[in-house]
Order: sequence, then C-alpha cells, then structure tokens
Amino acid sequence: MRLTESLSRRALEAPESGIVEIINHARGRDNLLPLWAGEGDLPTPAFISDAAKAALDNGETFYTYQRGIPELRSAIADYYARHFKARLSPEHIYVTGSGMHAIKLMVEALTDVGDEAIYFTPCWPNIAAALGVSGARKVGVPLTFADGQWSLDIGEVERAITPKTRMMFVNTPANPTGWTASLADLKALLDLSRRHGIWILADEIYALYHYAGGRAASFLDIIEDGDRVVFANSFSKNWSMTGWRVGWVVAPPELGDAIENLVQYTTSGVAQFMQRGAVAAVTEGDDFVAENIARATAGRDIFCDRLLATNRVETLKPAGAIYAYLKIDGITDSRQAALDIVDKTGVGLAPGSAFGNASDPFLRACFLRNGDQLAEAADRLADYIAKL
Repeated sequence: MRLTESLSRRALEAPESGIVEIINHARGRDNLLPLWAGEGDLPTPAFISDAAKAALDNGETFYTYQRGIPELRSAIADYYARHFKARLSPEHIYVTGSGMHAIKLMVEALTDVGDEAIYFTPCWPNIAAALGVSGARKVGVPLTFADGQWSLDIGEVERAITPKTRMMFVNTPANPTGWTASLADLKALLDLSRRHGIWILADEIYALYHYAGGRAASFLDIIEDGDRVVFANSFSKNWSMTGWRVGWVVAPPELGDAIENLVQYTTSGVAQFMQRGAVAAVTEGDDFVAENIARATAGRDIFCDRLLATNRVETLKPAGAIYAYLKIDGITDSRQAALDIVDKTGVGLAPGSAFGNASDPFLRACFLRNGDQLAEAADRLADYIAKL
C-alpha cells in the first residue's frame, strides 16, 4: 500500500493549484513576463523592512501576543478610521499569518463539517480549497458575464441558501473578475445574512483598488452591532508584502477567545519583528499604497486598451482589484492556452480553469506592474491572438 493511501480524505482531495502548475512549468525562463500571480513587481519598501530589521537587532524574537502586538492592532484600527470612517477598537483586530491564514481560521470558526458555505464563482481557488479541507460543503453561485462585465444575481444567492448554509464568502473587488459590489449589492447580501442567520466572511483586500475613484463600497459602511460579518485582510497587496505572510481578521470582540485559540493551535502567533514591519507599513505607508494604486490604474489602461484594440477580447476594463480576466475569441481550454501562451510568447497567465470551472475559457493577468513590461506583454499577446 502506498503511504498516501493512509492520508485523510481531506488531505488527498486538496486540489493542486492550477496557477502554480503554470508557474512551475515556466519558472526561471529567460525573457519571461510573469503576470500569473496576484502580486506587483515592487519589492517591500525600505521603511517597512528597516523596521523589521531594527526589531531583530533589538532581540524581538520571542513568543508574543497571540492576537497581535498592541501597537499593530491599534495601527490597523486607525487605518480603518482613515480609509473607511469605521470606528473599530483594537479588540476588533486579530493578527494572522497571512490573509490566507485569516480566511482558513474563520472558515474553521464559522463552519462545522458538513455545513454549507456559499461563494461566488469564478473565485480565487484558495477559498474553495479551504472550505473543502475544513470539511464544509462548497456551494458556488456563478456571477453573470454579459457585455464584457460581471454582475451578481441576488436571487440566485438566495436560492442557494438551505437550512445547512452557515457562511457566505464575499470577495469584492473580486479576484479574478474585478467584479465590485455596489452598496445596494452589499445591503442585499447583508439582508440575507440577517434573515437567514448566515455569517458573511468578507474579503475586501482590494477595496482601495477601485477605478471609479475612492475606495469600493464595504460592509463596514452598513453593518450594525450584532451583524454576523467578519473580515479577512492582508498586508500583501497594498504594501508589496506578499512574501511576509502577515494578515488580519476584523471580528466582533466577543469572538476574540475563539480566534485566539485558533491562532494558538495553528501558528501560535506572527513573529514580533515581522509585526514591527507591519506597524510601519500601516502607519507610514499611505503614500506607498497610493503609488501602487496609481501603478495599477496606469497598468490597467496600458494592458487592457492594447488587447481590446484587437477586437478579439470580450472583457472590458475591470471596476476593481488588480486583474484583467480575459475572454479571448478562439480560446476554449484555458489551461492548455496558458501553457501554449507561455511557451510561445513568454507571457505567464493564470488559467480560468483554476478559478472554478474546468472548461472556463478565461485567462487572468495581473496588471500591478511596470507599464513598459505590461505594454510588451500586451503586444506579445496581441500577436498571439492574431494567429488564432
């Protein structure tokens, strides 16, 4: 008997990442333009790294607060006051080992084995995988794609609710589609939560990447005390800290003991010196965040305008997030297309098959990058499309 046969069913059924498959296929090649991952091309700025280095030099290498150091929890609460006009205390904030860790912890907190959890597809694959590994039943509600844009049918969401539904995962602005919920959408979803007693796990990591101006609408604009809404977030996108693996949860203080225990039995807390870097990011980094947003805005225009000019790409510019989710005339198998494109053009894209439907014809490109690189990538893709 093979050793793998003795593993748990949940471990064996955890899916391979369709994004990582393409990355591993082409990683390290010359002349590669990697748009496949959800990260920008700027390294973490020095003021953040220097704060972490100083903490290391000061010996901040011991066990620390499970919920996060007080300075970071206060700084995140202040961030929400600045950008969301939200009145949160540090007791609402829990520091985690990445946004993914925040999501996994809250999936564990909000669902039992066999419970149902709703999410909107196409969706970042890690949420469905996190639900599966935790033993929850995944219920995907498709977003509607029409005239190059995505929308949500609230009626479809309500029809997916059953007596076993315990949680709804709402990512807006969304990865990979760029779908961005209106305030009316959020009010309708919150109404479903209230009427059916369902928790909402809100991933608003891209809230500041909103191309109509200002930040995107947030559940923080409408929730009241007692609402079943928690938030997962990360330092990755705003402050170019993808490799740091630091995130946070926003949740009612009465959930604090349960969240702290889940942190204890997964990571036992985030390294204190890394949290010092995160403090610098959230207190001193608004200008850097603005720079990243400006780069994404310019990159979106450069990349999308060139491909839309081919008249072979149906997708319009996304309303939010940092991705172009491309429906290209002539492509039906996104996995094979992603492999073929990187082999023939050197442009690395994520296949739509990684985000839900195995037959999804879409391809995702991250445009939080240098404009010259994006222009070159778009030209290569346009040439490839012309030959289809």
